[in-house]
Amino acid sequence: MSPPALEHHSDDHISVRGEPFRVYIDRDRLARRVEALGEQISQDYEGLRPILIGVLNGAYIFLADLMRAIRIDCEVDFMKLSSYGAEQISSGTVRSLKEIDADIEGRHVIIVEDIVDTGLSMQYILDALSHEQPASMQVATMLHKAAATKVDLELRYVGFEIDNLFVVGYGLDYGQVGRNLKDIFILDRE
Repeated sequence: MSPPALEHHSDDHISVRGEPFRVYIDRDRLARRVEALGEQISQDYEGLRPILIGVLNGAYIFLADLMRAIRIDCEVDFMKLSSYGAEQISSGTVRSLKEIDADIEGRHVIIVEDIVDTGLSMQYILDALSHEQPASMQVATMLHKAAATKVDLELRYVGFEIDNLFVVGYGLDYGQVGRNLKDIFILDRE
């Protein structure tokens, strides 16, 4: 029998797929930042009823917390892309696995992503959704790896700018493992 893919060694050290990880952003910092982003969105979209479009699978935890932090009417929908597979680095090839169901023509759209690194997935989303003629489109991402970004993007709501590190937890995975972690972890050797 193979060892478990996720092992807890202490509150701040784990192993995922045999690799050592340590806490990088703890759950309290995450919660405070999500609350601040929710407040900013509530102010910016007062009276507009935005639709939040979560990018599956990684953004679902951030999206749920963000929606609860927004104090104005809002709606939700989801789309799903693939660019990682089971790897630690984005493949650079983006493909759509699920389209949104909502009609966003004339709507104020906030795309909610767990992480923007190369920016290729986000550019793909922005290009695809712009054809639906929304009134406006903004991006909310929990993490942004600015050093890894290859395209020019406007990211209106950013939880944390991080170095070009491999992260797991709070919706982010390593080959589908670790999404359920309450903190964000980085490889212990980084």
